[in-house]
Amino acid sequence: MKLKILKFGGTAVGSPERIQQVIRIIENALLDGPIRVVVFSAMSGVTNQLIQISQQASQNDESYLTTFMKIEQKHLDTVKTLLEIKNQSSVLANVKLLFNELEDILHGVFLIRELTSKTLDLIMSFGERLSTYIIYECMHQKFKDIEYLDLRKLIKTDANFGAAQVNFKLTEQNIKIYFNDHPALQFATGFISSTLKDETTTLGRGGSDFTAAILGAALKVEAVDIWTDVSGMMTADPNKVPTAFPISQMTYEEAMEMSYFGAKVIYPPTIQPLLEKNIPIRILNVFKAEFAGTYISNQIMNNQKYLIRGISSIPEISLLRVQGSGMIGVVGIAGRLFTALAREKINVILITQASSEHSICVAVTRADADRARAVLENEFVLEIQAHHIDAIVIEKALAIIAVVGANMRRTPGIAGKIFQALGNAQINVVAIAQGSSELNISLVIDEAMEKKALNVIHTMFFEDQLIKSQEKS
Repeated sequence: MKLKILKFGGTAVGSPERIQQVIRIIENALLDGPIRVVVFSAMSGVTNQLIQISQQASQNDESYLTTFMKIEQKHLDTVKTLLEIKNQSSVLANVKLLFNELEDILHGVFLIRELTSKTLDLIMSFGERLSTYIIYECMHQKFKDIEYLDLRKLIKTDANFGAAQVNFKLTEQNIKIYFNDHPALQFATGFISSTLKDETTTLGRGGSDFTAAILGAALKVEAVDIWTDVSGMMTADPNKVPTAFPISQMTYEEAMEMSYFGAKVIYPPTIQPLLEKNIPIRILNVFKAEFAGTYISNQIMNNQKYLIRGISSIPEISLLRVQGSGMIGVVGIAGRLFTALAREKINVILITQASSEHSICVAVTRADADRARAVLENEFVLEIQAHHIDAIVIEKALAIIAVVGANMRRTPGIAGKIFQALGNAQINVVAIAQGSSELNISLVIDEAMEKKALNVIHTMFFEDQLIKSQEKS
């Protein structure tokens, strides 16, 4: 029997009213077929508040208690709103116990004035544990064949607190054993996991999507439905491109490219486990449950009316340029560059290199830019002193625009149209990167031109293309 997994984000469970809507969606989904797991994020804003009060406590700032009490009251009020009076006392007591535990941890942080990544992971875990438990108890009032599941028991990771790496072999084994013994519908905590020593870890911000994917791949479900507050993946960020619209269907690779380059609808690591097992993903809108959303699979649409699938962007980018006549023909320069940055855990977002090997450009976040330059200056200090390599040049206040589409590789002239659109709008391109797959063309431009660039490219490939196709028909 084919099963599904549902995942609900923080905005979907942000208030008692929204939780009631989520429960209706789950009930309707159960009428369509069996559901194996429902994964929940923390209530909207709670994870950020937990980070905030953790930092305040570590700074010996007693105001953390004010926000702590607000978070506690929000959850207690949610219980009182959602549960029948006869069911409230035990649930309120359990919620209060969780907050007592959290308060003790925060008090310890306050006393020693230190917040480690390990402690922060433990503190953040309370968001998902609380929301999932409350929603479970609410649903349990009328649907008895259901269990609460703290996924720290099953998802095992390394000790890289804050962005732990999953031990997939052990995790998959744990999941299969547990679900074989527990046939009931599971209401499970997203985002959180644990080490082999049972220390709490997290899977990175947005990790609840990843949680659903890990479960889906291990259980080989029919599909993973991710319920959020938008009607699927969009052709561009609607906050920057007012004419953007939902994409009905896309490939795993397209979704990965879009999510990596700024589309926040889905957490990028989510896609890989499901791609390997060929399990489709649906992005759905909890506030427009009737809308079909975006269907992500391995199927390429050959009859699509548009030449590209979507456009995304990353602002606050800096470009570092390593160049010099002494680099030409010298083996290992690129290897040393990337090894040095990796050693300092600096992520490279984009790479370009001239065919002459005279220069290499790498894009990093603004936050990493100065540290990256210092790392490279230290790595190539002898070459710089000997004038074989010039001083490291850094350009700030840039943005990356990524144009994505699987059909681009079969269509000549896409890059030309992009540069024509940008040229007509007087937008200068600082750097270009394109893989041999032609799935993504990435451009580095002035950050101040990001919104304008997105709109002119969107007009060129979507609005103008739609007009032309209507004229032909």
